[in-house]
Amino acid sequence: MSIKNILSAIMMLGVLSCTTTKYQTAEITGTRIPINNSITADTSIQNFIKPYSEHLNETLDTPLAYNPTNLDKSEGELNTAIGNLMADIIMEQVNPIFHSRTGKDIDFVLLNHGGIRASIGKGNVTSRTAYQLMPFENEIVVVELSGQKTRELLTYLENSKTAHPVSGIQLKVDKNYKVISAKVKGKEIETNRNYLVATSDYLQTGGDNMIFFKEPVKLYRTDYKLRNTIIDYFTKIDTISTAIDNRYIQIP
Repeated sequence: MSIKNILSAIMMLGVLSCTTTKYQTAEITGTRIPINNSITADTSIQNFIKPYSEHLNETLDTPLAYNPTNLDKSEGELNTAIGNLMADIIMEQVNPIFHSRTGKDIDFVLLNHGGIRASIGKGNVTSRTAYQLMPFENEIVVVELSGQKTRELLTYLENSKTAHPVSGIQLKVDKNYKVISAKVKGKEIETNRNYLVATSDYLQTGGDNMIFFKEPVKLYRTDYKLRNTIIDYFTKIDTISTAIDNRYIQIP
């Protein structure tokens, strides 16, 4: 083959390689399959998980304590019986652990009203009750706040006008919700000292707009989930005792 013929063949191959390949879009169809009672259960799977399900339900529904009255977060303006219960549980369950590790005591507790995810009905309370109250994996942390940040915390409460659960602090506000007294351990909050506040890790990172918790003087992790504090508290008591009180009130 001559050089001329070889060059012509190479050029022809180049032209063919540049030819545009035509593709055709494939048609895909889908069908919505509703998940309802029309789907037949697989008995082999049901039989396999049955003992685990029964054990789990038995664990969740075993009575731990008794609640003598219905508790709901809508019952109360600036403090509620159920909110007081949750904040007091944190103080009672976490402070001994915190003290054993640091030699210090928690000054007060602040949670958020929206974090109470269920009411507690009259009757037996169980581990399931705790999961309903707190379905999230929130952990309790202790935040060391400067006096200035603590003042920002008070301003947040003034503006929210909501029954955020507190324990260890006594608040009085006027008719416009401005704080006229904020006492910790019987003493008015001072701007020249720091305060140790227990809260959830969700709120500490600025959840519910509680940005005063971010970048604290110091952050202590407890490795104690809020839900577990509730379960442990229910386990050690016989009957729940809580009420709306004077820890956070409005003065006419």
